[in-house]
Amino acid sequence: MRRIVPCLILITPVLALPALGAPPALSSAEQAAAFKAAGFSQRGGHWRSGCDDPGTPSYTPGQIAQVRDLNGDGRPEALITEGGTYCYGMSGSGFSLVSQQADGSWRLMTSAIGLPDFLASRGAGGWPDIQVGGPGFCFPVMRWDGKAYALHRHEYEGKRCKMRR
Repeated sequence: MRRIVPCLILITPVLALPALGAPPALSSAEQAAAFKAAGFSQRGGHWRSGCDDPGTPSYTPGQIAQVRDLNGDGRPEALITEGGTYCYGMSGSGFSLVSQQADGSWRLMTSAIGLPDFLASRGAGGWPDIQVGGPGFCFPVMRWDGKAYALHRHEYEGKRCKMRR
């Protein structure tokens, strides 16, 4: 008789971002301001959102995953990620997009649970649409309307789709 032994496999998602060369460097003060604009605080030497993960193996503290000018205004945007299934479920990841303003301050543009993919399609002010990936096949695409990122459509592999309920 064969015995089946249960096994737990933890899969940590890898944020696939396009290669862009060296990102613009943010000073320590700019990094701190970007994290604070996203609602993070520094605890135990790490940047953390309000996620109170009790120290599960899947948790990864906040980090700046990407810095680049997304909307062509000459100022940087920072993509901040944090990971863990305790707070982010099956996607295992959450993100915040912050933008440096003309006065040097930082503004939270959007945040979501899932993996962001900046698309070629654009909303108001040249802001890229963001597909929010995760488990499944029909993903939300958020578009900047001049005030906030809001749900614009759902798509899978570049084609529109409909969410089933």
